[in-house]
Amino acid sequence: MFSWKHEAQERLEAMMFAHVGERDFPCVGAKAALAKGTLEVFGCTRIDSAWDDVRIHDALLRFAQAYRRDKTMYRSFAVVFDGPDDLSEAAFERALWQRVQSLSDKDVWRGQEYDTRVSPDPENPHFSLSFGGEAFFVVGLHPNSSRPARRFERPAMVFNLHDQFERLRAEGKYESMREKILVRDEALAGSRNPMLAPHGTSSEARQYSGREVDAGWRCPFHYSGDA
Repeated sequence: MFSWKHEAQERLEAMMFAHVGERDFPCVGAKAALAKGTLEVFGCTRIDSAWDDVRIHDALLRFAQAYRRDKTMYRSFAVVFDGPDDLSEAAFERALWQRVQSLSDKDVWRGQEYDTRVSPDPENPHFSLSFGGEAFFVVGLHPNSSRPARRFERPAMVFNLHDQFERLRAEGKYESMREKILVRDEALAGSRNPMLAPHGTSSEARQYSGREVDAGWRCPFHYSGDA
């Protein structure tokens, strides 16, 4: 419906490609997507504004539909915002969850079913977001992250397909890939990210923004549909 291209699309795309292509970037899955040409970058204006939310949701629906047609591994959808670049970790976290809530509400409004393989409850260990019937895990990046692996010149939300993690797990490849990422993250930061809990032991919502949160943290997201 809203298929126009943001004026900064090429610049933001080039920034993301260059960032993922850096030798010490720890996420090997994103590197694989870049190498295969399946890292899709979507340029937008501000992460603290709803201006592009309908465009983003349209693109997420197209991305989910394309994956169902062709389940090529290592696909990622990176929404890169042109600003602001001065958000604190807490402010970035608020903006990220505002975008998530808005996008989820649009999914409900458009009659999309929640992926039954995951839970819409952010307190549930099996929580994931769902757009267009496909579950997604979100990785937040921004300039002021305390974790080097989450530091990027612009605010960004990278949507990764839950189904791909399940396929890796079924093939016995998930744990070795996760360990490789943790080792690379430790080499970059000097310590492993304490928020990266093993799958199914705690809600992945705690990992989305990249900010270290304590046991009392509560996710602000609430699914508005029936599930």
